[in-house]
Amino acid sequence: MVLSEANDKLAKYLIISDIPRSVAYTLVYIRDKGEITSVEIERETGLRQPEVSIAMQWLRRKGWINKRNMKKEGKGRPIHGYRLSKSFNEILEEIIQDLTNKINEINDNIDQLKSFQD
Repeated sequence: MVLSEANDKLAKYLIISDIPRSVAYTLVYIRDKGEITSVEIERETGLRQPEVSIAMQWLRRKGWINKRNMKKEGKGRPIHGYRLSKSFNEILEEIIQDLTNKINEINDNIDQLKSFQD
């Protein structure tokens, strides 16, 4: 996979933030693009078709991308176009909020555990 140093760093931070690896690399790739196809993602990220398919399902469940069926001539697997459904900054805000909520839950749990100390 050929990503700029900044994009590679971003993908690694997303992975640390509990975003699956294939999703992180797909999200970093798609953020600066308009509409892309799964074939483009496979070619540009080095991810295999099943990884891309799972990543797209994950992103759709989160509501971060939209899928569009594209016309294709001939046989073979169907082609779908994907684009972000909200800005990348909004997606980052959601990730940051999720992490903040997890931190708060952990801190609450620590406080509860401390209440059992002698």
